Amino acid sequence: MARLKDKTIIITGATSGIGEAAARLCIAEGAQVLIHGLDAPAGKALVEELGTKAHFYQADLKDPSTPKKIIAAAIAAFGQIDGLVNNAAYIVRSNLDSTDVTLFDEVMAVNVRAPMLLIKAARPYLRATQGSVVNIGSVNAYTGEPRLLAYAVSKGALMTLSRNLGNVLATEQIRVNHFNLGWVLTANEYKYKLADGLPKDWPEQLGADEIPSGKMTQPEDIARQIVFWLSDESRPISGTVMELNQYPIIARIPSKEGDNHDT
Repeated sequence: MARLKDKTIIITGATSGIGEAAARLCIAEGAQVLIHGLDAPAGKALVEELGTKAHFYQADLKDPSTPKKIIAAAIAAFGQIDGLVNNAAYIVRSNLDSTDVTLFDEVMAVNVRAPMLLIKAARPYLRATQGSVVNIGSVNAYTGEPRLLAYAVSKGALMTLSRNLGNVLATEQIRVNHFNLGWVLTANEYKYKLADGLPKDWPEQLGADEIPSGKMTQPEDIARQIVFWLSDESRPISGTVMELNQYPIIARIPSKEGDNHDT
């Protein structure tokens, strides 16, 4: 039986990467999906491919009025909301020297304020359906890379938002859970690394310390987790923060080849 049969799901940032993979799988599992994004041609093409169970809405999450509009668009298209995936993110290279007020505010607006306002606007509809929220974070929430200062700070804030609302909304039968993602091979990540100077075959050049499975995590791998946490199978769990990565993040000591000594 389809795990999301007759449910309506909103996915932000869903015209590519993890959001697109999640939209495809949600529909395959019986859901109707409002696909949000900035890329109108990609969004319209995706909806044309997926059919009547998909609806595209273009809007910029930097605008504080956008969250209410996205929720209204989902209700107008499908009449209910059962799940919300806050996947959209503003990923920008910045360090302490290059992070000015404008950049910091824009990153926080997209990565933290928009998810909060989306949950706030969706709350009465999610309460009616005993719905589920999945917030897509990053392992950068714990400290972050030196050149991802604003992004890392925003993901730390999103993690706190998830824990806070996972507690607050649980008594309303609205579940809020959170993923801290490790390295995922999306089309955008591939381009970022090329711009950083890596060769075209960089995903195949990674060692076991970076990808123990021998293959980078794919958007479809994350999509399967999203579907589970949107589905009734994951009830009654709320407020969970989990790392979706190929190795432990906290206090990790990489294995050394030939090192069989216990510590």
